[in-house]
Amino acid sequence: MYQLHSLEQSLKQFFGYDKFREGQKEIIEQALQNRDLLIIMPTGGGKSLCFQLPALLKSGITIVISPLIALMQDQVDTLTDNGIGATFINSTLEPEEIYRRESAILNNKIKLLYLAPERLMSERFTSFLDNLINQVGVSAFAIDEAHCISEWGHDFRPEYRRIKELRQRYPQIPISALTATATKRVQHDIITQLQLREPAIHISSFNRPNLYYEVREKNRHSYNQLLKEIRLEKGAGIIYCMSRKSVDNLALRLQNDGIKALPYHAGLSDQERINNQNSFIRDDIQVMVATVAFGMGINKPDVRFVFHYDLPKNIESYYQESGRAGRDSEPSKCVVFFSLSDVSKINFIISQKENQDEQRIAKQQLEKIIEYSEGTECRRKIQLSYFGERFKGNCANCDNCLNPLITEDWTTEAKKFLSCVARVNQRFGMMHIIDILRGAKNQKIEKNGHHLLSTYGIGKDKSIDQWKNLSRALLHQGLMNETTDGYRILKLNKLSWEVFRDERSVIIPIKKQDIKQILGEYNERQAEAALLLDRLKQLRKYIADANNIAPYVVFQDNTLNLFALLRPQNIKEFSEISGVNSHKASQYGDIFVSEIRAFCQQQELPIALPSDSQMVTLQFYQQGLNIAEIAEKRGLTMGTIAYHLSELILMNQPVNINDFVSETKQKEILKMINKLGDYSLKTLRENLGEDYSYDELKLVRAWRQKQNR
Repeated sequence: MYQLHSLEQSLKQFFGYDKFREGQKEIIEQALQNRDLLIIMPTGGGKSLCFQLPALLKSGITIVISPLIALMQDQVDTLTDNGIGATFINSTLEPEEIYRRESAILNNKIKLLYLAPERLMSERFTSFLDNLINQVGVSAFAIDEAHCISEWGHDFRPEYRRIKELRQRYPQIPISALTATATKRVQHDIITQLQLREPAIHISSFNRPNLYYEVREKNRHSYNQLLKEIRLEKGAGIIYCMSRKSVDNLALRLQNDGIKALPYHAGLSDQERINNQNSFIRDDIQVMVATVAFGMGINKPDVRFVFHYDLPKNIESYYQESGRAGRDSEPSKCVVFFSLSDVSKINFIISQKENQDEQRIAKQQLEKIIEYSEGTECRRKIQLSYFGERFKGNCANCDNCLNPLITEDWTTEAKKFLSCVARVNQRFGMMHIIDILRGAKNQKIEKNGHHLLSTYGIGKDKSIDQWKNLSRALLHQGLMNETTDGYRILKLNKLSWEVFRDERSVIIPIKKQDIKQILGEYNERQAEAALLLDRLKQLRKYIADANNIAPYVVFQDNTLNLFALLRPQNIKEFSEISGVNSHKASQYGDIFVSEIRAFCQQQELPIALPSDSQMVTLQFYQQGLNIAEIAEKRGLTMGTIAYHLSELILMNQPVNINDFVSETKQKEILKMINKLGDYSLKTLRENLGEDYSYDELKLVRAWRQKQNR
């Protein structure tokens, strides 16, 4: 046994470091005592050293199981460069080379051997392993990326399940399991599957304070944003995409725009991947574009940015992938481009899973990354709470903390929500609680008798999104728990009762759409301006095509925006708008003013046929479903369904207003519209009272507009 007091000397001798990072020395001491270990340490935290140094200080060889060929080569290259005997055996090697390396191992020239789990459990290698143990000895098994053994892990690999045979076949050899990400459920699964014996468990903080986190809306301008960011960055970066095709297309596009970028995915040959990886590691290129599914397995310390151009499937994989930035502890940037279309793609992939439990788990994991992307609180707080780590928030290094939203005291609403969780015996999820609070009428509520609860309907004054925002805030702040078995059942905890007893306030950030309600109800003029802007853009495109010029040459977008907001009614008013000179006024004035006048006279949606989404709503309506039932079927809000129906009425589709609004209410709404001469829903409701819903007003107004055509 090596003398423990000389560990620092060994660290300097083999790796050149003067001191250990936090937690490393204790782990190494326990490894030297042949303890089983579970080590959870963030990317860049120094996990590898925790099995590499003990391997050098103990007799025999340490076998490292790794799922990534690239990671094996990277670590072996680093060790070899330090003069340490290390090698790997995997599918990239010819049989002659494998034989040569096995000979070196049996001749005691190797201290660390890297293998894939498939090779480790093969019949041929098992025979070799028996021979190795007898001739040289195996000091330990190190299971890297140990989360792969758990079906609850983000990168579950069935072949990892067979690793437990090591414990059964070689019970005397200690096992160390290492990973950067593991929830409590995954931790328990790793210990159980590997049959670890009273393992020493080391969990470092998941917080990476040098990383800046941001989420941006993904739209048609996102590529230009991406390109601009890369050009501003001096260091290297990784961009993750969902599919091989996306990787290839984005890499080519970046190349065409002068960025040194290469693709990296499983569709490339082994040699192409190796060449591209080496180019990235050696700084021959700036950007590696990679699939989120394949995994890079590189240890480049100076990655300055990691962009997820497509949505990651879950928080664990996002944490690992974004964690490849800033391993040198220098400031680095991590950005997710979020779009609902990516959510649909991932849902489709999940639906292809044959195992229903795997589907359920994957959907819960997807919901969590959506919550992260849509979250209004500190990004770190949301991430760390997922891994069971409490964080006070206000990290000053994420978009939400640097650009904080309005906050409000929602203690009263929190009490209502938590009370409802208690009254259903903590057996239901978020959406069911929200349905009860909002007084929804559906079979699930009536079947369970929840329409009889005192909390039924007490939250009608808040929207579904507002209640969702509160629920997520309660979870992120640790004021409520949620099961992690795929069913997402809400549970009360000690802090929940502190809220009940007025010992703790609940302060939450308000979502952007909710801020509109604070500052004022829906601005009708802005909505009409958006519709007019679409028409003006179509007109501009027509003029540009006719003259064989680019649309922005006619008028730039900011000028069109002013047209849509100010709505000039004559050439004089048109000429006074910024972006219009005398030549443009004489050239385009008449046609644009005519279009604006026509819109103001019509005040209707410029849509000739229903969209696909509107047609689905129409079909459900024709089946006899009401607004609430259609909303539940489609997973949309009642307001969205009412909006669909009002548009369908305007398009002269077979929607009967009497199915939604009583004749008495119709008469009163029409009377008020005639009296006020104002189509603003807010104004109408202020004069009619709260007995009239915005949905009813919207539908009647649409019916009247159709009649007046």
